[in-house]
Amino acid sequence: MRTIIIGLLALFIALPIGQSAQLPSSEEASREYFTDLVLLTQNGEEVRFFTDVLKDHVVLVSFIFTNCESACPLITEKMSAARDMLGEEFGGNLRLISISIDPERDTPQAMKEFAAHHQADGNWMFLTGARENIDQVVKKLGQYSADVEAHSTVLIVGNVNQSHWMKIPPMAGPGGVAQSLRALIEPI
Repeated sequence: MRTIIIGLLALFIALPIGQSAQLPSSEEASREYFTDLVLLTQNGEEVRFFTDVLKDHVVLVSFIFTNCESACPLITEKMSAARDMLGEEFGGNLRLISISIDPERDTPQAMKEFAAHHQADGNWMFLTGARENIDQVVKKLGQYSADVEAHSTVLIVGNVNQSHWMKIPPMAGPGGVAQSLRALIEPI
């Protein structure tokens, strides 16, 4: 069974942008794969990645660093616009997640200031933490780059309970992001 799960997860990571995959729906398998490593929110709170961040949510995930002056602010604005387009459509089940790829500089305070500057409030988690934990989480999501400046601008959407994940290309507009999220809502 473990070989099948690893093979399916490798398929997800290897999928071209815009493709989707159905992953094993077992909560235990999902926790094991995505990890339950401790990360820090923009408020300095410790959270476990699967249990406290992903579980029971439809998620929209980005990878940022707060000193970025180009792509990261644009990605954040796109996520905010997509959220605004959806309104209350998801209720409390939609969670936006921005993960720092520069945790040495992106302290919880820096993440909080970045979020405030971009009016990213509500059910949006900005995550940082120990370098080894961040790197492992980003690798599990298939978006790791050793060079911060060369990080991925792909957005990832997922219905965690259904183990349905998709990558959204950087050129997709907020409407396309919202449409991808809508496609994952049934059932939460």
